[in-house]
This record gives sequence, C-alpha cells and structure tokens, in this order.
Amino acid sequence: MKKHNFSAGPSILPQEVLLKASQAVMDFNNSGLSLIEISHRSKDFVDVMEKARALVLELLGLEGKGYKALFLQGGASTQFLMVAMNLLEKRAGYLNTGAWSEKAIKEAKMLDDIYEVASSKEANFNYIPKGYSIPEDYDYFHCTSNNTIFGTQMKSFPNSPIPMVCDMSSDIFSRQLDFSKFGLIYAGAQKNMGPAGTTLVVVKEDILGKVSRKIPSIMDYKKHIGSGSMLNTPPVFAVYTSMLTLEWLKSIGGIAAIEKENEKKARLMYSEIDLNPLFKGFASKEDRSEMNATFNLTNDNLKDTFDTMLKEAGISGVNGHRSVGGYRASMYNALPIESVKALVEVMSELESKA
Repeated sequence: MKKHNFSAGPSILPQEVLLKASQAVMDFNNSGLSLIEISHRSKDFVDVMEKARALVLELLGLEGKGYKALFLQGGASTQFLMVAMNLLEKRAGYLNTGAWSEKAIKEAKMLDDIYEVASSKEANFNYIPKGYSIPEDYDYFHCTSNNTIFGTQMKSFPNSPIPMVCDMSSDIFSRQLDFSKFGLIYAGAQKNMGPAGTTLVVVKEDILGKVSRKIPSIMDYKKHIGSGSMLNTPPVFAVYTSMLTLEWLKSIGGIAAIEKENEKKARLMYSEIDLNPLFKGFASKEDRSEMNATFNLTNDNLKDTFDTMLKEAGISGVNGHRSVGGYRASMYNALPIESVKALVEVMSELESKA
C-alpha cells in the first residue's frame, strides 16, 4: 500500500532522489565502490561537495553576492551555539516564536547577553509577534522563519539595521524570498533538502571575524570556509543526497515553481480545516505555515475513529507534537498534492460519519 508521508522530519524526499542515492550506495559513478566507502578527498566526492554548495547559492539567488555555503554536522542545534560564538560580542536580539527559538536563546546566553525583542509564548506560540523594533547597536538579530511544532511561519521579515540570522530548518527552498536580507541562514537538511546528518549554513563573509573571543576550529565558520566545507570528514551520504535534491528542485523550475505547488497544498489543507466543523486550526490564520498545518479535533471522542481511518488510508506521520496535541500535516517540497487530497478525503469522510 502506498504511504502518504506527512512526517515532520526526517521527512519525505523525491522518489527519484531516493533511487539515485540508493544506487550510489551500491556503486558510485561506476567506480565499483560505494559512495559511503570512498575517500571524501577523492575527486568524485570533492565534485559533489562543490556542486552542492554552488546549487545552494544559485537557487537562493546569492551567487556573486559575498556568500558562502557550508555543509556542516551537528544539526541546527549546534548552530544555536555556533552562531553566537562567531557573531556575539556584546548583545544580540532574538525573536521568540517557539521551542527552537527558546533553545537558540538558551545556548546563546551561555556566551553573552541576549534580549528577546518579542515573544508569543503567552499564547503557546500560536502567532508571530509583530511591531517590534530591533536595536541598532546589537551584534545581530535572530529569528526562526517557520515553527514546525506550532505551525506558524513568518510571512515577511523586518528590514534589520544589523545582520539578520535566520533558522530556516523547516522551510528552506520552499518559497521565494530576498535572501540577501540575511547575514546568515542555517537549516537542518532533513525537511526540504536531504536526510538527517548535515546542516546547511549560508553566510555572508563580511560579517565574520569581528568577535574578540577565541573560537575552537571546529566551531569557526571562517575555518570551514577555508577548507571548502571539509575541515573534518563530511557526512558524505547526506551531502550527496542533498545535492540530488537540489538538482531535482532546479529541474522542476526552482523555488518559484515549488512555491506554487506548496501554496496549492496549503490552500487545500486549510480549506478543509476551516470548513469541516470537526476540526479547528491551532495557529493564527494570518501566520499559518505552508509547511506544517497544525489542527485539533473539536470532539476528542472521535480520535480513535479518525486514527483508524488515517491508518487504513495509508496516512503516516500526522500526530501532533506534545506541546500542541492533535495533528500536524507536514507538507514539505517533495510531498505530492495527491497525499494532501488523501488526507482531506479522510477528514471529509469523518464528517459524513459523525
């Protein structure tokens, strides 16, 4: 039975990417060796790394604008500290929109002073704060573009007077933005780009080298840039699969094309949530994520029935996070609209049975 994969991450990847990646594990570039057993210093893999980094800048429209793309390890969680180690000298401003923002704040506070410019914690993070100001004398401003757990998404970004850092782990490459507004972007690969194991960092070089602290080599962006993103052995499979996914995205028309598909999926999903009296959306309507739709049943007595219907329809990965409860449909780039239609059909069928 076909499974409809709504997992929040690690998440669905294009079928053609999975096929090519699996073939490379058995025999990479007709070398007679597996991708995961060749030297990362070999020309074959160096070409993969260089192509993956180039595709990132091309798709984001950042070629020739002073940015470098890096594929690192440790997940976005390591970036919570790494950002601060490289950029925080005196004080930084953070927008608190959810669990991952809170973790980023916690890690940065280990190094220096952090100021929350705004927070939606009092409403269990069901909206994005607005109308805040960013102090000009801070080192950087940090935000999270999409909040996977709570299903909220920043629809616009401030014109920051200081370098803007953004955790884009769950909506990178999903919509068109002016990415040159950001001094640094980081994102775990396992939502829209590849398997777990590598983290993308895109940084404008001229914001680096301004802190007085000594930075350990493995935490120093400049060291990683200087080594071509291979300061230590890279996660070869995750980088290769990310490269394949970026190639796939380029082949279908890039971010502009996938944005249109993501908008269709989100409209279909939220239309059912709003029209079906058995469901209620969690996030504020104006801040709803196009990647992660969070919703609850209005009658909890229907949970067992609904869960059984979902399983029978081959729908996987829709359980909500414990912070919100209910359900979460993660609609990343590779999820076909047919899967959203299948979920909506089950929701509609539940209404007809109730």
